[in-house]
Amino acid sequence: QVQLVESGGGLVQAGGSLRLSCAASGIFFSINAMAWYRQAPGKQRELVAAITLGGSTNYEDSVKGRFTISRDNAQNTVYLQMNSLKPEDTAVYYCHADIVSSRWSANYRDLEVWGQGTLVTVSS
Repeated sequence: QVQLVESGGGLVQAGGSLRLSCAASGIFFSINAMAWYRQAPGKQRELVAAITLGGSTNYEDSVKGRFTISRDNAQNTVYLQMNSLKPEDTAVYYCHADIVSSRWSANYRDLEVWGQGTLVTVSS
């Protein structure tokens, strides 16, 4: 059983900063891409930022220049540093990981795992 546990959400004023963390636990061989998604009330879940095993990143347009995704492969952890937060960033943020189960797997992903979500609220 592989789990992703998120932390770092909360209430912040517009212009403020938060740092989200997501740690993977359980039995697996490696993690390929890790990502952060978010879902605002009444809206679909959207990709915020993603990072490959090698460190390549991509961002949703509205967060470019404000959010930074990073990872610690030794700790199986991904981070999302969020600066200059806006009320429209208010959402539940979910961590996502592409899990490779064993060293003998030929798949890019054996398991797709989601975190439980952490609420970020930005007040105006």
